[in-house]
Amino acid sequence: MNKRPDPSSLIATTVAASFGFGIIQLDVTIVNVALPTIARELGTAVAGLQWVVDAYALVFAALLLTGGYIGDRWGAKRAYLGGIVLFALASLACGLSSNAPLLIAGRMLQGLGAAVMLPCSLALINHAAAGHPERRAMAVAWWTAVGGIAVAAGPILGGLLIGVTSWRSIFLVNLPICVIAVLLTLKCEETPRPPARRGFDVVGQLLGIVALSAIIGTVIEAKPLGFENPLVWSCALIGLAAAFAFVHWEARTQAPMLPLSLFKSRIFCGAVSFGSLANFTYYGAVFVLSIYLQRVLGYTPVVAGLAFLPLTATFLVVNIISGWWVGRVGSRAPMMIGALIDAVGFSLLTLVATAATPYWQLAIAFVMIPGGMGLGVPAMTTAVLANVQRERSGIAAAVLNAARQAAGAMGVALFGALAGDEPSHVVVGLKTSTTIAVVSLVVAAAIAATTITRKKISNI
Repeated sequence: MNKRPDPSSLIATTVAASFGFGIIQLDVTIVNVALPTIARELGTAVAGLQWVVDAYALVFAALLLTGGYIGDRWGAKRAYLGGIVLFALASLACGLSSNAPLLIAGRMLQGLGAAVMLPCSLALINHAAAGHPERRAMAVAWWTAVGGIAVAAGPILGGLLIGVTSWRSIFLVNLPICVIAVLLTLKCEETPRPPARRGFDVVGQLLGIVALSAIIGTVIEAKPLGFENPLVWSCALIGLAAAFAFVHWEARTQAPMLPLSLFKSRIFCGAVSFGSLANFTYYGAVFVLSIYLQRVLGYTPVVAGLAFLPLTATFLVVNIISGWWVGRVGSRAPMMIGALIDAVGFSLLTLVATAATPYWQLAIAFVMIPGGMGLGVPAMTTAVLANVQRERSGIAAAVLNAARQAAGAMGVALFGALAGDEPSHVVVGLKTSTTIAVVSLVVAAAIAATTITRKKISNI
């Protein structure tokens, strides 16, 4: 029988895990506002620096399965500490870069560190909360809240740092955060590991990396190059072939990196599908809304960033409500209701978005959308952790987040293509995108209703 967790130990672990998750999410968005400044100082075109953003996202998503596998095999605490140290060194390299190729290489190393940190941070929380599902739900809610705030705060913090120092500070600011995260993590307990197995699934690792890299690379480049470009459709074919080969190999090898038995769980599959749809709609819509606020309504970049502040405040409050609610009734109701609230928020945008919409009308949707996400995402994450063995927490979290990252990239690509570059097309593209989002979220609510149990979350 699992011992009941020490509340102070769970709090310390949650804080340590949230520090790591926060810097991962912060570095997803903090770079965007700095690209023109970086391009000017390094003497290169802004378009050439797009891979400063994409290299991080691609490596991060492609190596998540590997990161989760490493954490489960050698211990989440050990792997998490290694990921933090690597992320810190990569951030230092980015801050000291003298040219674009070195900066992009540093961003790739940041993505590698992030890929190890994220699944291991959830595994640490799941271990510390063993035997107490209510506290686990609250810990996941705080973890999610920190990540949501960091994503929203990235452009604002980046703008402020560039205004008072230089673009290098947006990377160097990670160093003290990483030091604090290391000191906090040293006090955490190590996670249990499965019995020793034969070999290391090198083939599975390589096939998984190729599949995810090629598929996500296809999504990233589909808009700028066009799907008819040989590079794009070649990547798509390679990704699909590698994905089929990966599943075939994992089903037959004696020590798979990804036990396919995870997908026998209806709850696990439902939660992963729900998370993918949530990211698809949210990442895609926020991307198009940024274009809409600036190119159609004429907001400056700073004002456009401030316009998203309701998302940050709502995420914080609603994530905590979700944790409390999940601890009492389970994940099903928060996921269903969250998806429907999210859908109503997108419906409002479909109705009110014009070339002259006042901000207060948009603000209502800007509260409802993160309100729905804030209810559903912590519940979804808790459902995954509550229905896998603790020694599989890392790989389960990796599957969930790899699917979400890929879906988010697809949302940005699709919704961005619908919006186009001309202001006259942006409103039509926004309305089409929000309509797609509404349908997707209704499907997500139906998935939650049919796959997630009514009962309270388990005590695994």
